[in-house]
Amino acid sequence: MTRWSTRADRSDGRAVRAVATPGVAAFVLACLLAACGGAIRPAGASGSAVPPVASPSGPAAGVARSAHPSDAGPPAATLVAEGGDPVVGQLGSFTWGGGGSDSPWLPGRPVVVGAGEPLTVNVADGVDVSAWTARRVSAGTSDGTNGVGLGGGPAPITFAAPGPGSWSIQVVVTYADGLGSGAYYWQVTVR
Repeated sequence: MTRWSTRADRSDGRAVRAVATPGVAAFVLACLLAACGGAIRPAGASGSAVPPVASPSGPAAGVARSAHPSDAGPPAATLVAEGGDPVVGQLGSFTWGGGGSDSPWLPGRPVVVGAGEPLTVNVADGVDVSAWTARRVSAGTSDGTNGVGLGGGPAPITFAAPGPGSWSIQVVVTYADGLGSGAYYWQVTVR
């Protein structure tokens, strides 16, 4: 059973929807057990400890054993235009470690590039990419139903900037090793 909870813990005051699954609960319990040396004692108890619980299985288990520092959530992704500074994308919908979040199409972080300029997206924390797609809509559009494809395929993530205008660009990344997927957004002004 999946349970959804909503809480306002973002710096802009907007609510965040989080997913808790049995796999995530098992992962948290396994982490607590590991932090306590495999044994937990009830408050005020003496004598032998409660025996450790078996480690979780399924998608959360793969994340629990992952060597990636981003185990707490999906990695950041940056867009780089040739000769420019990297700009961290705005994370939208994602799946990661047995949980995830759902998001509408986001406007994205601002970037200014030239028409046809090569753009590269890099995923942080050493997370490998197995596949990706990039689409664009006019800036200010609230969904991607009329999105125009800009490219896709296996890593590396590279594509040409669209023609002149102001665009919201979405890059959906499928992380390797079954870690999940994430949608990243940039608001690209093309001159």
